[in-house]
Amino acid sequence: MSDPTRVRYAPSPTGRQHVGGARTALFNWAWARRRGGRFILRIEDTDRERSTRGYEEALLDGLRWLGLDWDEGPDVGGDFGPYRQSERGARHLELAERLLSEGLAYRCFCPSERLAALREDQQARKQTPAYDRRCAALPAEESAARAAAGEPFAVRFRVPEGETRFRDRVRGEVVFQNAEVDDWIMVRTGGPPTYNFAATCDDADMGIDLVLRGEEHLVNTPKQVLLYRALGLEPPEFGHLPLMLGADGKKLSKRTGDTALEDYRDRGYPPEAVFNFLCLQGWALDGETEVFSVEELVGSFDPAQVSKGGAVFDLDKFDWLAGEYIRADSPERLAERCLPFLLRAGLASEEELRSRWDWVVRAVASAQERIGLYSELPGKIGYLLAADEEVPFDPKAAKNARKHEGFAELLAEYAEWVGPRLEAGEDPEVLSEATKEWVGERGRKIPALFQPLRCALSGQPGGPDLFEIMGLLGPARVLSRIERGVARLRGGAEG
Repeated sequence: MSDPTRVRYAPSPTGRQHVGGARTALFNWAWARRRGGRFILRIEDTDRERSTRGYEEALLDGLRWLGLDWDEGPDVGGDFGPYRQSERGARHLELAERLLSEGLAYRCFCPSERLAALREDQQARKQTPAYDRRCAALPAEESAARAAAGEPFAVRFRVPEGETRFRDRVRGEVVFQNAEVDDWIMVRTGGPPTYNFAATCDDADMGIDLVLRGEEHLVNTPKQVLLYRALGLEPPEFGHLPLMLGADGKKLSKRTGDTALEDYRDRGYPPEAVFNFLCLQGWALDGETEVFSVEELVGSFDPAQVSKGGAVFDLDKFDWLAGEYIRADSPERLAERCLPFLLRAGLASEEELRSRWDWVVRAVASAQERIGLYSELPGKIGYLLAADEEVPFDPKAAKNARKHEGFAELLAEYAEWVGPRLEAGEDPEVLSEATKEWVGERGRKIPALFQPLRCALSGQPGGPDLFEIMGLLGPARVLSRIERGVARLRGGAEG
């Protein structure tokens, strides 16, 4: 193995964490962990109007929720800081001045009105908009004098003739003709550096040896490679990840899938399922295995194995993965993760739930096979937490109950028979078999009792085993619900 790699994820805190950015972070993290290297988190906050510390904290929280950690960053420090781009301005200007003094960059005094008119004229002629290099020919003395006199200017990179080649870890050999690369602005009028300049300077200073990022940045790479060479440095390796596409084959949007990481957290997706699913967006463990561990990812991930084609964001597969992780979880951890959703639904206070936590874990376990998201749990066990008189009756459950002749009398009679057995703590399986015998002795079929009983106890047409429900409710509440259920079903009460 060569020297440990240094990779980075450099989000801009101008909005919510996009799932595409989360995938980029995940792949960089996996490569660093596989190679025993360093994963660096750098905040690119030079967009002064839109960047906020609130967004920054949300970005970091989202990555932590996903299970990622970083070796260097704004919150953990490191030897190559500062790790907020806005705090590196002096270094950016120092390098810009160096390139100006060496003639590898030049001041552009063109006002925005001229640049806008130039762009409009080129577009009208169906030409690719590009700067016409008017200021590139200014003598150095004149340029310096105009700047000293206070005339506003931007700093442009002087793109040389020829071509720019680089090896992409995902796409192989890539070639750009320099004639197609505009003399791009390094430093805007007034001082703020542009993305291409600041990111390259920071990557160089931080020793980044692989820049693994989204495909949309491919057009930036020749500019950055040329800048590295102008600074007398060897460019790092690059790798450009495929776009994440919706089911319609177009770039992922709100119409074809939520685009923010926190949307999936707030909807109750397990973080492991999100992690696993994002790995599958352009990469595969072996072409067959779809559910795999973090350790398996770290042991196998290689950017060279990432697909070049767009990755389809398959929501059906995402939901399936979420269910797989929920069913494989322990009831204890599942209960902890579902707790915020129970509180959000207003079913009980945290103090009330914590006071009988063992019961909550049992209740969660009763629904574990029937939920695919944490947010679905309140709808599955809400009846257990409802007051006996407030259990909502699903219309289908009530209809199933009423279709059996004499259901009310049968339920009332059953309550008298089952009460003592519940008080005695009879085993659920024994009680189940005894109940079936009891029904048969009365010449009735099992659904004649079970459907009205299920409606009275839970208000739902389906769900866990009836005797599991009885165990969770306890004797007093079972008898209370049967009594109230008989009255409600006789009276036609639903909802």
